[in-house]
Amino acid sequence: MIYNFDEIIDRNGNHSAKYDERMKKFGTNDVLPLWIADMDFRTAQPIIDALTARAQEGLWGYTNRHDGYFEAIAAWQKRRNGWDIDTSLMSWSLGVVQTISAMVHICVPVGGNVLIQTPVYSEFYDMAELAGRNVIENRFVERDGVWQMDWADFEEKLQTADLFLLCNPHNPLGMVWDPADLKRMVELCIRYHVPVLSDEIHSDLIFHGKKHTPTVCVSEDAKNYVVTAISGTKTFNLAGLQASSVVFPNKYMKQKFDRFWFNMDIHRNNAFSLTAMEAAFNHGEEWLEQLLPYISANFDYVVSYCREHIPQIKTYAPDATYLMWLDCRELGLDNEALRRFMIDKAKLGLNEGWSFGRSLNGFMRLNAACPRSVLEQAMKQLEEAVKSL
Repeated sequence: MIYNFDEIIDRNGNHSAKYDERMKKFGTNDVLPLWIADMDFRTAQPIIDALTARAQEGLWGYTNRHDGYFEAIAAWQKRRNGWDIDTSLMSWSLGVVQTISAMVHICVPVGGNVLIQTPVYSEFYDMAELAGRNVIENRFVERDGVWQMDWADFEEKLQTADLFLLCNPHNPLGMVWDPADLKRMVELCIRYHVPVLSDEIHSDLIFHGKKHTPTVCVSEDAKNYVVTAISGTKTFNLAGLQASSVVFPNKYMKQKFDRFWFNMDIHRNNAFSLTAMEAAFNHGEEWLEQLLPYISANFDYVVSYCREHIPQIKTYAPDATYLMWLDCRELGLDNEALRRFMIDKAKLGLNEGWSFGRSLNGFMRLNAACPRSVLEQAMKQLEEAVKSL
């Protein structure tokens, strides 16, 4: 089947957070929404067909996550990443963010420390702080547009950390981690007895010939230490169905996690996410293989446009995710002025860079998973706004 990613689908009024929460997020509906991380593309037809058939049954009672569900996920990971998963060590979760929250509660005492690497997905901050834990930051160092780890600082911060949250691949910087760096991180975490939760929700969205390495696969020691959060919701644009899986190194950690969910009676639902995920992992590969080059071309378009028409804004084509990191520092605006500029002048709804790293000034995140014509309009609006300065 040939998929048409140029199709414009009107998402206004269908309870899409990306569109219908514009007033709440930006104070106006008059912005082109390129913020929250979901795609403006219709998902794979086998998923639509499976959900349609399930809807027509008309009966959606308590749902059993049967063995075939986890086997489909394990088979996908084996095909795509060469990772052999023991399905007896897998658990269902509402989502990767909910998994982060659970692990923070399980592994970190109240008032304890959660180590993150910034700039990073803002929920890493939120899930720790809302649970009454402290966030400590290992800040990436930026040199001429290239972001790198500060290894000395990482090791120092580990000495007071109770949990390390790793983003692999990285959001918002779009980095695909080198296996040697992953191994070094895990070895340091083991040395200082800091559990590792690896968020790998973007692991299917890889570009430029790069390859995703599951953190757990970097060494034998990692297999006995790393907890991995995975999902098909980013891959197949299914975030509204809420479903992810967690892979544990041993049954003891799995039992602690499962008990956390059982205490809230969250361990079965929902019926449609079960159907969607099985269809996605068993039959969605054709759609994904067509999606990836389309998004990659979107990256190239934005990079080229900024270079030729808006040189004050620096960006690059990320190796992973569908999210682009915009360096707007040459505009000379502080964070609040930059936010207002994007909303009032450029008429764009983007994510503020400071939400990914609170010491940052002058960055924005743009979601490029949309039809090319939408990006063309966005770039024209941005160019005209910059010229007005």
